[in-house]
Amino acid sequence: MKLKPFLLAAIASLVPLSASVAQTPTIDYSQGLYKTAAPDWSKITWDTLPPVQQPGFLKIPKNLISVFGYDPSRSWTAGQKVDSVVMLGDADDAFKMSALSLKSIDTVALPTTGTTTKPTLKDFGLMQWQTPKTLVKAMPELSNLSLSEVPPLAELFSKNGGGGGTISQAIASNPQVANLTLDKIDLSKYSLDSIPGLDKTQLGKFKSWQQAYVNQIPKLSQVPFDKMPQPISSGIGVVGIASVVLGTAEKGDRRAGNDYFVSGSVVRGDRTEEVACPPGIECSYLEMGDFAGSQGSLYGKRWASGSSQLVLGGYGILASVNGGKEPTGRLVYGSGFKVALTGVNEAKGTADFGLFFRICARPPFQQKTCTPYFIGPVPWLPVSENDLVIVGTGR
Repeated sequence: MKLKPFLLAAIASLVPLSASVAQTPTIDYSQGLYKTAAPDWSKITWDTLPPVQQPGFLKIPKNLISVFGYDPSRSWTAGQKVDSVVMLGDADDAFKMSALSLKSIDTVALPTTGTTTKPTLKDFGLMQWQTPKTLVKAMPELSNLSLSEVPPLAELFSKNGGGGGTISQAIASNPQVANLTLDKIDLSKYSLDSIPGLDKTQLGKFKSWQQAYVNQIPKLSQVPFDKMPQPISSGIGVVGIASVVLGTAEKGDRRAGNDYFVSGSVVRGDRTEEVACPPGIECSYLEMGDFAGSQGSLYGKRWASGSSQLVLGGYGILASVNGGKEPTGRLVYGSGFKVALTGVNEAKGTADFGLFFRICARPPFQQKTCTPYFIGPVPWLPVSENDLVIVGTGR
């Protein structure tokens, strides 16, 4: 099955991004005489990530929406926050956000400053496409409650021809109303506890949970990445030394094959497959050293710039999005996002990095499919020559 050409979206030219990451929480990390500012994942949340720097879109044909079981289509603008671009289904393999409930989110979310109003059912974005029927499927314990014990459902039924008794009886006697979505009533009138047990139900139990944006789940944007059900990888298991950065005058060299590089494509299985710069094509890069000297596995390895080199990315039905291309880079912290070198300053000896996100879906009874990592760049922590470089395992 192939996607239509109108699904393509473009990566604009990448620019050095270090000015935008001043607020990213870091910790000092060192090995021997070398050090770096490593990300402090106990304080980094979806909310603290810098905004996306380039616009883009994905438009899914109707025949594929029925295959996926929901619609992952979306568009975004430059300057938009990441939590309003990434849907739960995109990064569930990375972080297992579907295993969270509103109650478990509340226990680990970082406190926010200022006064916050109590969230309503409208703030719990995935409620708008739930129906009485899908709610009972997600929360079987509702079926034996009387309609009067669940005011939002009582209103939905009363506005559309009645219904009484228990919720299961109302559903059985009013099948048309049972399939009406809750956005037919004013959800902002109701608190989260107006549906008993809602806060204890895992997000993944609800119909089409995958298409809810991160910022549509109360407080999810404030959960640190190291407190996710599947915590982020710190990446510091594999660390190199930034020896030298080389600018846009550099060209790919046929003598420097794939094994000279740590950057490349992300392939099925969510692992980095190293890709060399094509001969004669612009190839700025960061060259690394290793603690073990010339005998070390990272000695002389190159991290090529994603502004110089786009590589094949994605897999399955969605692989042709963005022309099938993503900036060359690496899975440093797991599959939630790809880290790309976005620019080098040879005179200052600095390298800028950016994060790129992707869109994924797992159609029923089929393998996961993902676009290339093309949503970005999100400015990330720069590196200077003689600093440590967090490389990670590439998975």
